[in-house]
Amino acid sequence: MIDWLAVIILIFFGFGFIVAEIIFIPGTTLLGLLGILFTISGIVLGYLTFGTGTGTLILAITLLLGISIIIYSFKSGVWEQFALKSSSNSKFNEGSMEGLQVGEEGIAISALRPVGKADFRDKIFEVTTLGNFLSSGTRVRVVSIKNNKIFIEPIK
Repeated sequence: MIDWLAVIILIFFGFGFIVAEIIFIPGTTLLGLLGILFTISGIVLGYLTFGTGTGTLILAITLLLGISIIIYSFKSGVWEQFALKSSSNSKFNEGSMEGLQVGEEGIAISALRPVGKADFRDKIFEVTTLGNFLSSGTRVRVVSIKNNKIFIEPIK
């Protein structure tokens, strides 16, 4: 009886770790590898303890159960709960650039590496340098505005 319990617990925890890997920690990590190791250990223990016939039956049931769980989860839409369904299409400077013109001067309020934030007329904008890395507090000038992107250069 204890042998059956050990086989069932190993396979159960193996499936649990694999499901946790898929849902909570996507990718190949330790949890998924432990899940596979536990499941295989349960099957091997079944072969060693009960012989080839019963071991093959345990393998078949485990495979059938695993495939059934996968098919059921996709058909029932269980994975839909974990999928991101919304997207953000907005941009940082969208709609707030009225009055900002080429040549306007301001000050960098964050490090620009090459993207950061700058203050022009007490309004904060996301800006991009022309490849320079600038520190916070640097005086800057707008050189071009394209598609809600503000390109700046340092004032020397």
